[in-house]
Amino acid sequence: MFQLKENGTTVKRELFAGLTTFLTMAYVIIVNPIILSGAGVPVDQVFMATIIAAVIGTGWMALCANYPIAVAPGMGLNAYFTYTVVLASNGEITYTTAFSAVFIAGILFIIISLTPFREMLIKAIPENLKLAITAGIGLFIAFIGLRMSEIVVADTSNLVKFGDITEPAPLLTFIGLFITVALMARKVNGAIFIGMIVTAVIAMFTGQLSIDKVVALPHLPEGLIVFNPITAIQEVIEYGLYGVIFSFILVTLFDTTGTLIGVSKQAGLLKDGKLPRARKALISDSLATTAGAMFGTSPSTAYLESGSGVAVGGRTGLTALTVAVLFIFASFFGPLVGSLSVVAAITSPALIIVGSLMISVVKHINWDEMEDAFPAFLVILSMPLTSSISTGIALGFISYPLIMLIKGRGRAVHPLVYIFAVLFVLQLAYLPH
Repeated sequence: MFQLKENGTTVKRELFAGLTTFLTMAYVIIVNPIILSGAGVPVDQVFMATIIAAVIGTGWMALCANYPIAVAPGMGLNAYFTYTVVLASNGEITYTTAFSAVFIAGILFIIISLTPFREMLIKAIPENLKLAITAGIGLFIAFIGLRMSEIVVADTSNLVKFGDITEPAPLLTFIGLFITVALMARKVNGAIFIGMIVTAVIAMFTGQLSIDKVVALPHLPEGLIVFNPITAIQEVIEYGLYGVIFSFILVTLFDTTGTLIGVSKQAGLLKDGKLPRARKALISDSLATTAGAMFGTSPSTAYLESGSGVAVGGRTGLTALTVAVLFIFASFFGPLVGSLSVVAAITSPALIIVGSLMISVVKHINWDEMEDAFPAFLVILSMPLTSSISTGIALGFISYPLIMLIKGRGRAVHPLVYIFAVLFVLQLAYLPH
């Protein structure tokens, strides 16, 4: 079924690769519920929704596309969902309304993935803007990690300032950061997840964490949150969430495509530079996003951490299937995640470190040409400062074609970019953002 011999691998190697990938990305089942709980979503609901989205997306990637790549709710978009879409609305937009936007984004994403438009969109958008979006999201989630841990606190005269590191939360965060970075420097598989567990143990000994129960049967306190597309569309129109939907689609589009190509290249699975069964693989994130929204989680994407499994020999969907099965097993540990969610210092190091990994792509941006450098700079700078991924994307898409026109290179810009630029101007001028 998985063509193990043709791909030069074995069952044992694939199972070990799946375990490696799972340990490397397992932090998502702790971090995602904590971030989305800030929007008011029950931790148990997000925990199960995260696992459902991961199992559906990763299962599809395994059984239909036969790739060793895992899918789960993405870092960055969960923070954007909570802090920009819900909390910044001052109670006007509830998390159920925001999930309607995710649901519609998922449905549109499925349609786009079934047509050549997804590939056209990827080619139309300049590489420097794609890289800048990834880097900007990295700074955004790292800043959230610093805020959650109180390493950075509010300041009336300067907006933010350095917190009191003698307080328990920032002190524990720095300890967790040191442990995790040390593990990563030693190239330990699952370093972020192991770092969180060690930090949790320290929190228990210092009286910051109390665990009453570890395992329980999986359950969804609120059942299905969104299921009617008509109602969801009405809510999107009522609250003008067009920019939110576009941001969800655009970021997931780049993340999954980039991860698929990067990990497949690492595994030697590209044929003449092209990705076999690409369309089947690209449906995985849209299905996971749609299903995840129904149960209560932000958009899903392919995880770059899949490369850790490939590094130890994973080559087929059996690796991904192993990851999906391990996610199902993890669904019994809901009470433990609920206890960990109380202590921000346990998950803050993960956000800061993931942010540092994401911003590393800036080395590939062409900083020597103003038409490439300045739009990228605007995207990277504005995302953390405005706490909005969509605002960062908008500024990049508006400034890039303008500078290209001024330089006399307007014809080099794809028509779709001009359309997006006009839409973003209208959004920033007349719609909530």
